[in-house]
Amino acid sequence: MKNSIIKNKITKTKLIQTALLLLLLAASFLLGRGIAYVKYEKFDNLATPASGSATSENWGLGFGQEGTQPTGNATVEELKKYNTSYVGSNTEKVIYLTFDAGYENGNTEPILDALKKHNVTATFFVVGHYLESAPELVKRMVADGHFVGNHTYHHLDMSSISSKESFEKEMKDVEDKFQEITGTQLTRFYRPPQGKYNTKNLEMAKEMGYHTFFWSLAYVDWYQDKQPSKEEAFKKLLGRIHPGAIVLLHSTSKTNGEILDELLTKWEEMGYTFRTLEDFITE
Repeated sequence: MKNSIIKNKITKTKLIQTALLLLLLAASFLLGRGIAYVKYEKFDNLATPASGSATSENWGLGFGQEGTQPTGNATVEELKKYNTSYVGSNTEKVIYLTFDAGYENGNTEPILDALKKHNVTATFFVVGHYLESAPELVKRMVADGHFVGNHTYHHLDMSSISSKESFEKEMKDVEDKFQEITGTQLTRFYRPPQGKYNTKNLEMAKEMGYHTFFWSLAYVDWYQDKQPSKEEAFKKLLGRIHPGAIVLLHSTSKTNGEILDELLTKWEEMGYTFRTLEDFITE
């Protein structure tokens, strides 16, 4: 009887220890997720999908032979119906350079310096946080002759927004803040955050007078604490460059700030020239 009581006590103790261990592991997991969310919420904020919204798509690309245009998960002709593009003509070695700007961490200035040195005009797609926190850099973008487009105010998953009123507010709040800062109107170029979209979104943007731009070349450059090496960046950005490329880079990338001068030189040596998204829509 005594041995049975002892065994029961040991069993209960082990169960309690196991339960405590599981609770600690769960707390650690949730805390880790919480820290990550706080760190990236200004740039990677996601909305909960709305019931009844159109089917969401994630913009994606498939690459073939080096130097050739990739295929998108929608064709050029399909996207054209919604005033949307992802790649230019296949007949000329032209690059349309764009940057997504979610927050400022000291890398936009060297990017602007490199663009100025090479006389390259780019488009910066900005969110509300960037406008609020880095107005002087936004003014410099305009002063240097760059275009500033709309990346929505809160960087939400716009495909989850089924209300036209809510969609327009995300867009118009960027327009209003930009005009307040610069005294000029925002260029009607739109890039869906994280490439998440549906045809209803594209139609709403078109109705607001926007041209939506995805991309035909990008690489994983947005993790601030896990930046690609110079070699990794060149392997992707030189190996996959192609005629009519709409290139997406992030202005938050330390690697981009360090390599852009050399990258532009290498693209020029490969015979590429640079045009703007404004050129794109008028060609």
